[in-house]
Amino acid sequence: MGQLTDGSLGTAITRRQLLRMIGLSAGGAAMYQAMSSLGLAAESPYVGPPRVGAAPRGASVLVLGAGIAGMVAAYELRKAGYRVQVLEYNARAGGRNWTLRGGDRYTELGGATQECRFDPGLYINPGPWRLPYHHQGILGYCRTLGVPLESFVQVNYNAYLHDSHAFGGKPQRFRAVKADYQGQVAELLAKATRGGQLDAAVSREDQEKLLQSLRHWGALDQNYAYAKGELSGTRRGFDKDPGGGLGARPVFSQPVRLAELLHSQLWASLPLGDNYEMQTTLFQPVGGMGRIGEAFARELGALIRYNAKVVAIEQDERGVSATFEDTSVPGSRHAARADWCVCTIPLSILGQIPINVGAPMAAAIAAVPYAASVKVGLQFKRRFWEEDEQIYGGISYTDLPIGNISYPSSGYFSGGKGVLLGAYMWGLDATEFTAMTPPQRISKAVEYGSRIHPQYRKEFEHGVAVAWHRSPFTLGCFGMWTEEARARHYDNLCRFDGRIVLAGEHASYLPAWQEGAVTSALDAIGRLHQRAMASGATA
Repeated sequence: MGQLTDGSLGTAITRRQLLRMIGLSAGGAAMYQAMSSLGLAAESPYVGPPRVGAAPRGASVLVLGAGIAGMVAAYELRKAGYRVQVLEYNARAGGRNWTLRGGDRYTELGGATQECRFDPGLYINPGPWRLPYHHQGILGYCRTLGVPLESFVQVNYNAYLHDSHAFGGKPQRFRAVKADYQGQVAELLAKATRGGQLDAAVSREDQEKLLQSLRHWGALDQNYAYAKGELSGTRRGFDKDPGGGLGARPVFSQPVRLAELLHSQLWASLPLGDNYEMQTTLFQPVGGMGRIGEAFARELGALIRYNAKVVAIEQDERGVSATFEDTSVPGSRHAARADWCVCTIPLSILGQIPINVGAPMAAAIAAVPYAASVKVGLQFKRRFWEEDEQIYGGISYTDLPIGNISYPSSGYFSGGKGVLLGAYMWGLDATEFTAMTPPQRISKAVEYGSRIHPQYRKEFEHGVAVAWHRSPFTLGCFGMWTEEARARHYDNLCRFDGRIVLAGEHASYLPAWQEGAVTSALDAIGRLHQRAMASGATA
């Protein structure tokens, strides 16, 4: 991610490190506010399907890129009566909306080619993998296109929190860390309340209510202590679960001491599911995120020309032309022309394509670097995380370079093989993994993951690893705005330049989310239609 500088120390830190520091010191709510100010999280402005109106007779639009933004634009413009053509670099639609399944092949920059060997029905999403309930734009298109959805499990109390320097490197259950942290903080607050230390701030009546709420929130006993026993056991779990018949009595577990818990810093991951973008309920398309792109592709049909690598974009007062190469016939040159252009090509690619736009838009295109990110999908002989550890969906977090492990939110109790997300990393870790070959990335993901799940080495079969800076159609994961860059360039990026308008997650305050692409595209085509109506442009 981008870097910020601490002027007092003269050291550079990444935004991810800054956000982690904020989260460690002030909690998830403060971290989310920081994310919003950096354009990493925001509420979707979607209010419903657009009312573009009828297009001027014969008006045409060239859409560059068949990712989510490009296909939303093409879908709505065609519906309004525009003549639309879409140029797409890949042999498939969707862009970063992408699912790798058995039989798929992927070649990254440098020539390394991977063939996904997952069993039928198993998959990994190299790009987006979840849909927040309040992202009503992308969810609306799922409804319109008939893409079935299912729940995505973000928070699983039985998943793990892991720090290689705490508890002897042994992973801890999320529920135990949460219960112990919450319980012991509640005990401290109860002691302060009962000791009269809040007299000046809280009335006597409110103190009683506060004490009652702390007992419920922290699972405190009648003495307002968080201690080994039934109350804490019902939150953190038991050493031996209650059952039936003889020997059914539960064995209560021992809470971790507060000092040890604070030192571990595992509590830093507790509020991640409280962030607005991660709150229940989240969704995923049945069969993989790529089902959305595939549905758009079926709907748009012949409007999309695949294997079309745009090499130049030129506009004049009458329209826009794009020169492109058919990648299936290297060296070939073709041209497409229309009255208007909606360009959704990622800025990391667009900045390398000759395009005659003014200095403000050109500077904006050049001002936004793209994040490094790596995802690794791993197939195992059996779903050991369910069979051995009762983990059904959700995410385990670790300080190891792999970042986290996400368990599939579907196929529960299906038996047989399974695929999990064995690494999802950012920043320096992602940059280091990007420099590796795909087999090396997979091997390291297995090595690190085995510290959390010892079954890895015995059960692992094969995997696939996507490093986004080596993706030839994006050269990065998503656009990284800073506050300064947004203030100087964001409006210039989104404004029309002649007959060209840009759209995509990079042209939104929802970077890295498909909702940003949807809302950006709808805003762009709304303004395009106004211009087309005003000019009366015809082919």
